[in-house]
Order: sequence, then structure tokens, then C-alpha cells
Amino acid sequence: MTDRSYTPKSILFGPAFYEEYQPTDNLEEDFRLLKAAHMNVIRVGEGSWSHWEPEDGRFELDWLQPVLDKAQETGIDVIIGVPTFAIPQWLVRKYPEVALTDEHGHKRFFGGREEHSLSHPVFRFYAERVIRKMVERYANHPSVIGWQLHNEPGLWINYSHDAFEGFKDWLRHRYGTVEKLNKEWGLVFWAHELSTWDDLWKPEGNAQPQYDIEWRRYQAELTDEMLGWQRDLITSLCPEGQFITVNHALGRDSTNEVTASRTLDVAGSDPYFEMQDGLRLPDPDLPEHSWHAAGPWSLALMGDRTYSLKQQPYFVLENNGGPIGGAAENRPGYDGQWKQAAWQFISRGAEMIEYWHWQQLHYGTETYWGGILPHDRKPGRVFEQVADLGRDLEAAGDSVVGLTPDADITVLYSVESRWALAYEPHVSPTGDTDPHRVRNPQAYDDMLTAFYKGAYVSGRQMRLVQDEQIIDPETHEVLQPADVFAADNPVLLVAGAYVTSDEMLTWLRDYVTVGGHLILGPRSTYADLLARPRLDVKPARLSDESGAAYQEFCNLRHDVSAVEVADGNGGTALPLRDGAAATDWIDCLIPQGAQTLVAADHPHYRNFPLVTTAASGKGRVTIVGTVPNAALAASVYDYALGPEAGWVTGHPTVSHSSAVNAKGERIHFLFNWNWDPVGVDLPVACTPLLAGADGTDDAESGPVRHVDLGAWGVTLLVERD
Repeated sequence: MTDRSYTPKSILFGPAFYEEYQPTDNLEEDFRLLKAAHMNVIRVGEGSWSHWEPEDGRFELDWLQPVLDKAQETGIDVIIGVPTFAIPQWLVRKYPEVALTDEHGHKRFFGGREEHSLSHPVFRFYAERVIRKMVERYANHPSVIGWQLHNEPGLWINYSHDAFEGFKDWLRHRYGTVEKLNKEWGLVFWAHELSTWDDLWKPEGNAQPQYDIEWRRYQAELTDEMLGWQRDLITSLCPEGQFITVNHALGRDSTNEVTASRTLDVAGSDPYFEMQDGLRLPDPDLPEHSWHAAGPWSLALMGDRTYSLKQQPYFVLENNGGPIGGAAENRPGYDGQWKQAAWQFISRGAEMIEYWHWQQLHYGTETYWGGILPHDRKPGRVFEQVADLGRDLEAAGDSVVGLTPDADITVLYSVESRWALAYEPHVSPTGDTDPHRVRNPQAYDDMLTAFYKGAYVSGRQMRLVQDEQIIDPETHEVLQPADVFAADNPVLLVAGAYVTSDEMLTWLRDYVTVGGHLILGPRSTYADLLARPRLDVKPARLSDESGAAYQEFCNLRHDVSAVEVADGNGGTALPLRDGAAATDWIDCLIPQGAQTLVAADHPHYRNFPLVTTAASGKGRVTIVGTVPNAALAASVYDYALGPEAGWVTGHPTVSHSSAVNAKGERIHFLFNWNWDPVGVDLPVACTPLLAGADGTDDAESGPVRHVDLGAWGVTLLVERD
């Protein structure tokens, strides 16, 4: 974490704003409408390197001046983005070697974006030069509050010659000799042993998981290096008080968002999502594609992931201004959904809500990517929806900044396990199960989402902690002692943590010993840091504490229903919610002292419990040996946390989120993700934060014990001691 910090006085609210993209001048009207929408920030400049530098060494910097001056005049702050994600064509023409090489060994064609090698010295020379010119020109403009580094870093794996040669050097410094690398990677398999570093095969042809996990680490370091020099350059030129951020597209192939965020003052992300029925509860319409999320739980999860990068409030630097995608995919939100999405992000710690983008484009690749203003540039329904949200954000003021989200369950997140399970996935995205070809970049996140969804729909909140925030990946030192962590995080979910260090396994045992309840999901603790399956009985180093072990595991082509088990006292060990089932994968658990909580309704898998539990030390280990559907996951949380009680019992269309603000007030957010209005009885008296913010026009100003939520409604409530 850096020593710079930035906390706004109220939520920053606005769009990405590109005057240079407009077919005719519209600046006066645009800023009038920005103010009418109660917006207070814009982001500019990051997509226009060729506009900053039309020819090699000829800089045109003055075009942004009228935008910044008008922003200052109207009281709107500005974030300037550096334009390094799309390079100008003169640079491509003069230095074709800067082109990115893809996984097939082909040079990537130009005509889109991110076609260049971010590690190439030619790119760095020219990128440093244009950034320096921009910062020197505008760092002291009164409207500028911060800088955004390279847009959505890590889009492509870099297979370029310079990157591969750098990888060989990286390995040489890491391993010392090829003999050590041969042994550590097991290269005797399929005759891959090296006699010299130049024997290393190119990653395009690689089929070895040990190579792949190191290659991914190296790629992430290249991204970290680029963001680091960009930050260092900007901060050497800009005044104190201006922040540095970046807009992560979470899950990009060559980014470790945790390490990349260490160089930032404020972490940020671009959480795009499916609107309309994609946000419906209890049965959202889930799309086939995976590049943006669906289901209201996905908004909360993306918020929690971004908060976890620094364990601090974060920025939403892009999200749905209108329908997202191309001409074949236009689903603008229903009335109320912009407000719901924004408050969901804010409830998980967002201090900026920014849209991509202000004005729908009249040309270019993203012509049909919706903006707040449509192609006719006239304010319409989307503008009114966003302006209504802006009024509420103004009214909420400092009550909704500096939030610390509440949590019932803490979740361990592991970027390196995400990489490893992409290479050795537990489920194929296409049905192809060829072990030499099947890859699934979504495998880890899909598993985590299954556990998260069960919490969300049952009224439980989760907090994510990154494994690198517990054990330092370089020194292997413990950063958070297990006893202190357990006191603050009494229930810890570890699912899909395939790649774990010895120190992490020891820490997990210590967590249980001192009183923590560890919920261990499938594929966890299976492999070491080189993705080599451990020799230990599984779950590795935790079989004694868990009182259960397994050798076999199985992929599931079809869901398997879960069934209750008697507790021996005339009751049920773990009461199940309707429809509870195992999906995708089963660890064939054999109890060795553990209590069986849930069994499988299957002639073979009934021999292996789906869920077991055992007390150990002052704590407990509960194993969930499958990827649970929402009903099974919620049932496990019922067991771990006690019978469900709280804000949303009996309301399948309603979700709840809460956080504590800087004043010590607990702010509750209630959402109705459906067309049907619903009334909710509150467990404690609360005061509505915003008049009319419950989807009705008659919100009371004093404490209430009941609220009515309209179609796609949201209300904010303040709980005071």
C-alpha cells in the first residue's frame, strides 16, 4: 500500500467524457447536462494517444484545455487517463517490432487496441514521453484531482520475443541452474529436460502446468512493472494530493490485481453486468458469455473483490452507462436498475460511480455501446434515471463515504489458484475434456461465485481477503497472525485454493486451533506453489483437523441431489433448503472421526459424504466436498452461523447489504430485484437516509420498523445506537 490517500467528501459521480470523439462541438450543452445530472467528476484522455501526438515528436496538447476550463467553471473534477492502451499508427509503421505476438506465434494485426508489447523498450520510450508531456501540461490545472494508469491492464498474454527472452532471464535468476529447474518442474516427463536456458520451449507450445504457473507470474510482473514506472513518472511531476488509480477489468490473464494495486492510492475496477432480467431475483436470466457478470450477487462480489485489493474503499471507474456490447446485444436497464447497481457497489465500499460513457459514439468499434446520452445527444430515459441517482448521492453526502462493509463470512481469494485452475479446471467450458487442451479461465471464479451466491440469497454478507495479505508471497512471512485474524473473522471459507504454500497450510491449521471455523471447499490445498499435487493425504495438512480424507474425486455431468442425515438424537444433522444439490465436482470423502452432515442421493456417491464437520482445538473444520448450488451453500451457512435471522427472511426477491460509515453509523441497503412490490419488516428501528429512496413517495423522516420497496426499488436506512 502507498502512503498517498484520497477520500472524497461525497461519492464521486460522473462519466468517461470524450469531447475529442464528438462530430461537432457540444461542450456547453454537455456541461449543462452534466450539472443537471448532479455529476461532479469526469475522466478524460485515455483513448487518444494519436490526438496527443499526431506525429512522432509533434505534440498537440491544447485540445484538452477547454474541457478542463469548463470543468473548473462548473465545479466538476477531472481524472486524466494515460493513453497507453492504444498506440498511434505512426508508431506501428515506424517500429513494427512493437507488435504483440499471440499464442500462435503470429504478430497481432493493428486496427483495434492493445496490439503492442507492453514490455518492448520502444513502447516504453514513447509512452514515457507522451505521459511526461501530458502531466507537465496539466498537472497543475485546478480541476485535476487524479490520474488513471494504463486502461484495464493485462488484456493479453504477451508472447513477444522480448517477453520470452525476459522470461528465460527471470527463470535463470529464480532457479540458478537448468538442473534445478528440470527437477522442480519434473521435465523428465515427455523428455523436456533442458541442457541450456536456450532449450526452453516457447510458451505457445507449452503443455506443462509448472511452466504455465511461472509464466503467469512473470506476465503479471510485467504488468506490475509497467504500472510502476507510469506511477513513478506521474508522481514525480504532479502536486501532492492528486491520486493514482487504475481501472482493473477483474480476472485479466496477465494481471495479478493484488500486486498491481500496491502501486495505487485507490484501487479501481470496471464491473460491467447484465441488466434487465439479468438482475432479477430469484431466477435471473443468465447469459452464455462470461465477459460481463449476471445476477445481483455478481455486483456485490465484484465490489467485494475490488475492496479486497487494498482492504480500502475503491472506485468504480466504468460500469453500464447504457446497453453494453454490440448491435446484437442491446438490453438497457429497467427503471431503477442504475440506482440499484450504484448503491450495491457503494454498500461494498465504492466511493466513485463512473459510467462508460457520457455520449454514445457515432463511429468506431463501440458504436453501439450505450452512453448516458444516445446518438441524438438529447437527454432521455437513461439520463433521467442517472440524474435521479445523482440527486440521491448529493443528498446522502458524507454518510456513504469511508464505508467499511459488514461481513458474516470471510473468503480467501487466491489469484494464483485462479491461474492454476484455469490450466487444470474442474469443469470444461465447452464439453471438450481432452487433458492436453481443455482450459477454463472462469473455473476458479465460477466456483467462488457458487459459494458467494448461496450467501447472498440467504441474507449473508461476505468479505474477501487475498492470500497475499495473509502470507507474504516473497518472504513467506505471516502478515496476519491466526489468533488475531480468527477473532475478527470467526468463519473462513477456503474454496478452490488449489495452489497454497506450506506457510499457508500451517496458518490454516493455526486458525482452526485458536478457534476459527474453517469451511473448506473442493480443490483446496491440493497443490504446492508450482501446481504440483502434494504427497500428503488430502486435504493436505488438514486431514487430521478435518477428521476426513479423500483419494478419489469425480466430475459430475449432472447435478446430484443432497439429502439430510440424522444426527443420532432424533433430529437432522444439517437441515437442507429445498433443491440443495452438488454440482460439477465431488471429492470422495471418507470420514475418519468427522460427523457426516449431508449425503448424496446417488447409488455410488451416497458412500461419500458431501459435507462433514469435526471439532479441532478450539475451532472446527467443515468440508464441503462439492461445488454447491445456492441452496446447498445457504444450508451450510445456516449450520455455520446459526438459524437464519435478519433482514430478508421470506423475501426471495430482496437482498440486504450493510456497512459502517466514518461517523460510526451502520447504513443498511435493501434491494428489491423484481417487478413485484414487497414490504419488509425490519428487525430494528432505523431512520430512512433519503426521502423517497425506498421506491415510494412517503418515506418517513423518523425511525421505522417497516419499509415498502417498489419494483426494482432500493432504500437506505441508518441504524444508530
